[in-house]
Amino acid sequence: MSEPYDLIIIGGGPGGYNCAIRAGQLGLRTAIVEKSPTLGGTCLNVGCIPSKALLNASEKFEGASRHYAEYGIEAAGVKLNLGKMMAKKDEAVSGLTKGVEFLMKKNKVDYLKGMGRIVSAGQVEITTPDGSKALHATRNIVIATGSESAGLPGIEVDEERVVSNVGALRLSKVPGRMVVIGAGVIGLELGSVWRRLGAEVTVVEYLDRVTPSADVEVSRQFQRILAKQGMIFELGMKVLAVEKLKSKLKITVEPAQGGEKKMLEADIVLLAIGRRPFTAGLGLEAVGIRTDARGFVLTEHLRTNIPGIWAIGDCTHGPMLAHKAEDEGANLAQIIAGKWGHVNYDVIPNVIYTHPEMASVGKTEEELKNAGIAYKTGKFPFTANSRARANQDTDGFVKILADAKTDRILGCHMIGAGVGEMIGEICVAMEFGASSEDVARTCHAHPTMSEALRQAAMGVEGWTMQM
Repeated sequence: MSEPYDLIIIGGGPGGYNCAIRAGQLGLRTAIVEKSPTLGGTCLNVGCIPSKALLNASEKFEGASRHYAEYGIEAAGVKLNLGKMMAKKDEAVSGLTKGVEFLMKKNKVDYLKGMGRIVSAGQVEITTPDGSKALHATRNIVIATGSESAGLPGIEVDEERVVSNVGALRLSKVPGRMVVIGAGVIGLELGSVWRRLGAEVTVVEYLDRVTPSADVEVSRQFQRILAKQGMIFELGMKVLAVEKLKSKLKITVEPAQGGEKKMLEADIVLLAIGRRPFTAGLGLEAVGIRTDARGFVLTEHLRTNIPGIWAIGDCTHGPMLAHKAEDEGANLAQIIAGKWGHVNYDVIPNVIYTHPEMASVGKTEEELKNAGIAYKTGKFPFTANSRARANQDTDGFVKILADAKTDRILGCHMIGAGVGEMIGEICVAMEFGASSEDVARTCHAHPTMSEALRQAAMGVEGWTMQM
């Protein structure tokens, strides 16, 4: 073995590569291990980036084929070239994954291709694509292996007719009918893509509402908007089986609380009930690293129970979001280098990139009520926002929750065009411990969608000015 690394990172997704970049910047001798052909993890390869590319392209297609005439733009004979759309998506993915590999070189990070396995607190074995093995010594090991699509008993995912997010991003033709199992982020985003391109999309959800972890008021309005767009919902329903027939799929469902079964038919079924940590073959049991019953690596301030071994991202508890993993990765590099490192888990934004978007940060009303925290609410609808009216994009609203005594912002929940970009303002405000009054007294450009944030903040104290 050569001179020990300061850290070896197992997993080349957003958590892993951001940890590697920051470690390289801090002068630490660093290696990153990735079993897939390219860096970037699920996010860049089969998740965040390709799905956003298709969401953007499908929104343009739907606009040109169904809605632009409303604005006086008459485009006759609009046609879908799905192959070209997929090629542009792949082009975006390829460029970004190559960019990550370049950043490894730029920051003097060794890129070790293969499957990593922890042998001990100071050793990682790499099995390369050709089957050879190499042992590397290191002072620190970072587990950043991410997650994989969760399955349902008895339902086989073949990535052709019954697909996960991976197969849903690679369909060669638009299905006539698609059934989406799960009304979370992945199901609603990818369901929106294929609905816009012409599929009849039915979403089956075990619970009684979409986006079950979201603020209830936001969740219910979000569902109404998606239903108005043509998405069909079967809520409070349990999927019992998916039968593959020659020309179609038959999906058996029944009420979650019991009741009469019913049959749905589809050309494609998308299984999107969530994700589970990916730690197979990592050697956790042999080393004695603690996990919970669902397989998540247990950590305290990013540390596992074994000194010198750390874990970040989707394989640990917390929201399974790329930016959460990025924050953990960069901060962990700081900690290993003997510097500051802290992640504020109360300020992790969440966005669903449908149209309109849904964005949130902080506590929901239900969480505040359950915790017995007194709060005040300010709301503002986009129907009263000048820019939204001018753009004819008035679906949704902004809701700000503030502490009843201190006025400190505790949460913000939004539905609307582009709110995924707007949520950052509230994240900054919450990091600085801002009050709703701070946002209300901050001048915002007119006319902009972001004025709705200011008006909602004004609403906390009852002085909204544009309603």
